[in-house]
Amino acid sequence: MAGYDVPGAAVGVWIPGEGSWTSATGIADVEAGAPVDSDMAWPLRSVTKSYTVTLLLQLVDEGEASLDDTIGQYVDGVTAGDEITLRQLAEMSSGNADYTDDDFIAAFIEDPETVFTLDELNGFMLGKPAQFAPGSEKVYTNANTNLLGAVIEKVTGQDFADVLDERILAPLGQTGTRYIVDAATWREPHAVGYAPDEGTLAPQPENQSIFGPAGSMVSTLDDALVWGQTLGTGVLLEPATQKERQEGAPLDAGPPYDIYALGIGETDGWWGHNGEGLGFTAAVFHHPESGATVAAFMNASNLADRAHPADQMFRAVARILAAEADR
Repeated sequence: MAGYDVPGAAVGVWIPGEGSWTSATGIADVEAGAPVDSDMAWPLRSVTKSYTVTLLLQLVDEGEASLDDTIGQYVDGVTAGDEITLRQLAEMSSGNADYTDDDFIAAFIEDPETVFTLDELNGFMLGKPAQFAPGSEKVYTNANTNLLGAVIEKVTGQDFADVLDERILAPLGQTGTRYIVDAATWREPHAVGYAPDEGTLAPQPENQSIFGPAGSMVSTLDDALVWGQTLGTGVLLEPATQKERQEGAPLDAGPPYDIYALGIGETDGWWGHNGEGLGFTAAVFHHPESGATVAAFMNASNLADRAHPADQMFRAVARILAAEADR
């Protein structure tokens, strides 16, 4: 953390039969001098994707959708929409261009506090040329998951946030976890995110709405540990679906996973997801063999050398646990 001047961090480890350990260190808000608190809410960023794809897979289990359905059956205007399957969206092999193009950036710069709807986010990528033929490569984009968010809304007839609450957050008792798009609804206390700007770390806009179902959730350390275990064990899905979910391959471009499958990544036997953007990094992973779960949050992103402090912290903890297991 110190090597990248990350202001603050929260890390938790849970091991069945041995208990849990949490640590909150550093500064949550540099200007106010507020310290990190273990109960703070942190942006999950792309860890949100693992929730979104879990919702989709629940609908698949119920026969309400199929991974072999095309996105064109649910959303009009997607390039190659009659070829791209929901599976390809979930595993990042669709070929879709991302929505963060010049038009989106211009709209965001004009008013950094604009609350973007899911339809608006998806609208920025509709009709854009594909990056590659569906299924021929695996390139990670937020647009893929946001389109799945639209599928979930279309199938259920509900807003994404309501589906998330009913199917995952309430059943798991995740009272500290929410899907938010307006900074005004982000409960206190929470950390401020920072990113490099002309040689210093500068506070970043608190506009969660720019990520949608790909990254607009916030959570606490305790809730993240519960989610890591839930995600890694697949208890919200049929066993066959969880097995299928974990069938993947390396990404051609994207975060540092050994393989990426259906809204979940694998690293050295650990299954979960990481996230980064607008001043925050996050990592939530579960190790099925040992039953251990690790969650890490840090309030700095977009650092030199493509550093991902939360993911690096998770990996460091994983190495320590592996060494202890070998003793």
